Amino acid sequence: MKYIKKLLAVLLCAVLLFSLAACGTNTDVPKELQKITLSLDWTPNTNHTGIYVALAKGYFKEAGLDVTVVQPSQNGAAAMCAAGQAQFAIEFQDTLAAAFATDEPLGITAVAALLQHNTSGILSRKGEGMDRPRGLENHTYATWDSPIEKAMLKSVVETDDGDFSKVKLIPNNFTDEAGTLKAGLTDAIWVFYAWGGISATLSDTEFDYFDFKDINPVFDYYTPVLIGNNAYINENPETTKALLSALKKGYEFAADNPEEAAQILIDGDDTGSLKGSETLVTESQKWISKQYKAEVPQWGYINPARWDAFYAWLWEQGLIEKELPAGTGYTNAYLS
Repeated sequence: MKYIKKLLAVLLCAVLLFSLAACGTNTDVPKELQKITLSLDWTPNTNHTGIYVALAKGYFKEAGLDVTVVQPSQNGAAAMCAAGQAQFAIEFQDTLAAAFATDEPLGITAVAALLQHNTSGILSRKGEGMDRPRGLENHTYATWDSPIEKAMLKSVVETDDGDFSKVKLIPNNFTDEAGTLKAGLTDAIWVFYAWGGISATLSDTEFDYFDFKDINPVFDYYTPVLIGNNAYINENPETTKALLSALKKGYEFAADNPEEAAQILIDGDDTGSLKGSETLVTESQKWISKQYKAEVPQWGYINPARWDAFYAWLWEQGLIEKELPAGTGYTNAYLS
């Protein structure tokens, strides 16, 4: 009898210990997700597809994150991020220059490149000689009147032995680049090829085009990039790494599955801006999917030499108020 009682006591202890251990490792208990706000730079487009894939596929939740995607404030995504209204935001290396080249730089840092190369250039009507920069002489060009934009255009025209003073600058108030060229409202216009170039192709617009980076490698800067609030990323390095890891999965999925990813973007757009543009989104996605990583093995990587070279050029041209030391404004430290 004593032996049986002893055996029962041992078994009871074992059951209790097993139960306690099971309670301590209960995977059914929901883990609290870290809330993050991510601001876009503009309405949803194929630059952003990896974000929407990560939302739809649950990559953020798998990483322990509850991510809310918002539109930028009137002051812009960079200011919104610096103020802590969004922990992360989409911006561009060229427009960020002014935020860094000041006595009181904004507290933001680029933590990943969404695309590996600058995919923008000049779209013009076909057959009028504007397939090369000097051909812009005696033609109209629609400008945003940005000092950096005009300096880049001047540089490529003069590199091609052209006279920039002969380029007729008119205000760029246009949203439909292809339609603008067809209507003769301008002869040439700056576009991001994944949208403006693909749109022109779909509308059967005959056009010529050249990339800035093909004229001068210094113009192969990063556009767009993901920026983070400095205080946040410094205090939450593991959360930042988790976000980038989830985004990596999203962008790699979009690269491998462009048509499915395009539909995810369309379905995830709550602004209504993509309604009626489903074909453009799909064709844009097919083209841009090859640009997310391009020739590099790691999504998000920022090449220090290319980043620094562009800011050095801005300083040499007198386009920023202060010279920016190498390494200013970006980091690869949070990439997996």
